[in-house]
Amino acid sequence: MSTDVSGMIECRPGARIWGVDDEDSVWVGAIDLIVLHTGNAYDALACLFGVRNSYGFRPLAEGRGLPVDASDEVRAAFAGYGGPDDVHSTTWITGDELAGADWDETDRSGTRSRRAVAGDASYWRPTWEVIRTLGGLHGAENVRLVVWFDY
Repeated sequence: MSTDVSGMIECRPGARIWGVDDEDSVWVGAIDLIVLHTGNAYDALACLFGVRNSYGFRPLAEGRGLPVDASDEVRAAFAGYGGPDDVHSTTWITGDELAGADWDETDRSGTRSRRAVAGDASYWRPTWEVIRTLGGLHGAENVRLVVWFDY
């Protein structure tokens, strides 16, 4: 049985201007992953999110759940996939965390690096480009990727 990733990039456009505590600094949906064609290479899903991690990667963002302050767009998309009853391994990661990740860290065998399986040379490149662009506009700490997986 195959495992597919779904989700959305969201950002807080007002946070850089007014601060994260301002009432107008809410998360808004930016782009659905389906548009960016991330693919479902299991080694990438393992190193990023801990899903199907038979490779022994130390995941960047595993099992965090849906953010409590998720955007309306993310909540609607999540519900459209059936919510917590029909998806699993929901998690999120910020642009800051991605920028600070050790992309040269390898799996248990020492043969696959994060960069090789999920870096800019992979299907994930468009996703990382959008996150970097939004991070440049709004601050990397104000951009995040929220994902979930089907059964």
